[in-house]
Amino acid sequence: MHNIQSPRTDDSSVEQLIQQKGKTAARVTPADVENAIKVEYYFTAEEGMIGYAYKQCANFPQGGPLSLLTFCVLVLKNGFTVTGESACASPENFDEEIGRKVARQNAVNKIWPLLGYELRTKLYIESVCSDHDDAVAQRMTRVPAPHSDLSTMEREDLEAIEKINTSHG
Repeated sequence: MHNIQSPRTDDSSVEQLIQQKGKTAARVTPADVENAIKVEYYFTAEEGMIGYAYKQCANFPQGGPLSLLTFCVLVLKNGFTVTGESACASPENFDEEIGRKVARQNAVNKIWPLLGYELRTKLYIESVCSDHDDAVAQRMTRVPAPHSDLSTMEREDLEAIEKINTSHG
């Protein structure tokens, strides 16, 4: 009862199965997920609190339960962040390497649906815009740059969608 197994599956074994079954349609792969990651950071909750306490010039007791909680922050190439965590129930079992590995896998698991959504959107736009100007499709899939004028982009996107709707009507 004290040894609970995780129901996780290994991404590489699932990828092997997909390839063995000859599934070749557009999809997100483990390589796509890894390629989306720009940088990764790890810290324990205790380290985070020490940093916070330092900024607040306060004392913080070390070695408590927060030292058993590991965080992983993955910054994706587009600037979006995902987080994962790993909590160890027994202090005797805490291992920094294992905590980081579990926290990273939990963060990576959050990337899959993001890339899946992105791919599905691209496939949809390709199907809708297959007989239209490539510029329309590019404008609809464009991601705004930081600090861009969103109202201008929204207006352009609405114009592109209206153009598609009128040509199909």
